[in-house]
Amino acid sequence: MKLPGLQIDQGGRYFCTAREQSFFYLGDTAWMLFHRTTLAEAELYLKDRAAKGFNVIQAVALSELDGLLTPNAYGDYVLNHLDPESLNEPYWQYIDQVVAKINELGMYVGFLPSWGDKWHKGGGAGPEIFTEQNARNYGRILGQRYRGAGLIWILGGDRAVDNDRHLAIQRAMAEGLREGDGGKHLMTWHPPGGRSSSWHMAAEPWIDFHMEQACHNRDDVSRRHYQLDRELFPRRPYVNGEPPYEEHPCAFLGGRLGWLDEHDVRRELYWSIVGGAAGFTYGNHPLWQFYDGVRQPVNGPRMTWQESLALPGSSQLSPVLRRLADQNMLADRKTVDYFIGDNQAYRGADSIGACCNLARSRAWVYLPLARKFTLHRDLLAATSWRLDWVHPVSGKGLRQSRLEVDAEWQEMTPPPIGDGCRDILLEVSAL
Repeated sequence: MKLPGLQIDQGGRYFCTAREQSFFYLGDTAWMLFHRTTLAEAELYLKDRAAKGFNVIQAVALSELDGLLTPNAYGDYVLNHLDPESLNEPYWQYIDQVVAKINELGMYVGFLPSWGDKWHKGGGAGPEIFTEQNARNYGRILGQRYRGAGLIWILGGDRAVDNDRHLAIQRAMAEGLREGDGGKHLMTWHPPGGRSSSWHMAAEPWIDFHMEQACHNRDDVSRRHYQLDRELFPRRPYVNGEPPYEEHPCAFLGGRLGWLDEHDVRRELYWSIVGGAAGFTYGNHPLWQFYDGVRQPVNGPRMTWQESLALPGSSQLSPVLRRLADQNMLADRKTVDYFIGDNQAYRGADSIGACCNLARSRAWVYLPLARKFTLHRDLLAATSWRLDWVHPVSGKGLRQSRLEVDAEWQEMTPPPIGDGCRDILLEVSAL
């Protein structure tokens, strides 16, 4: 399938297609997809994600877990003699097949040319193989090879830029990609945990949009990223490219604080919506590493990647996005947390967030923990409101009422939710 090109809308905050259709980046984290699957396994995974409404699959060419010195599922190595200017063709023909399958299913590839340990080893497997010159040439080769594919380039790979050499390598690779594909694809940068690409790349002209990585924890770090990136100039969209993964041990503590679950997934998605983000990437812990029960596990996965396809969080993302799309709010949102009463008292994982459309005729409020709260009367440009309490999983209405706004602050009391949900959405519309 030939997918339409992606671009940034006129307001500089969101994405649209070349056909001027709104595009909310709903990604999935499949870092080891190219390296650890057969084509049949890749198809099983990709069909599942397409059926659940995902539209971006993030995967790495020179992958993280010893991707240079360990062969793929077919016994092929990614490079000849660890030379990034000499691709081992059988390996790359497999990548070509998977990229084509992703596009055939109507999804784009969030394509990482390399994990960060190949230019900044840190605590990774490495080895470091990139120089400024071969990074440019490698980028040019990939840009030419995938010029016609539906993809987004993602540089970086979970590493900080700690010196001028690191920055020069990233710049050179970006310039090579641009030379190779003629500037056809959007480009961003995947940062280390707890940071945004804006920490390192705010001044780089090749960055089309910023990407955040939260921590695998229960906190509000992503909301703080959104606030920072909203205030930057030049204005760029921002995407949560790595939120807390479903089934990841909270805070890397081996389950002593429990495992992150579907509620954590929903909270991060809805925070991205009310925080004005242009997209959100789901992840689950067994799947990013394609753990099969045999390979060396990373951070204690409790199931195989095939079993993890059924984790509930992956099915709970698209219903509310469809509702927002029906209301034309995907590309018509601004954050209005300041209309929530005493919200500073609820920092952390229970922090309430709100957004409204530019006409101030409709607003969305997300409560990670359903409780009473207040809204300011200036939230909407109207004195009569319709309140629709929305189930956070199905996106269907739970209770509807009318409110005449006659005081500065209006108290909101959510209805019972059921289904074991602790969180809830409130849609406020002008009458």
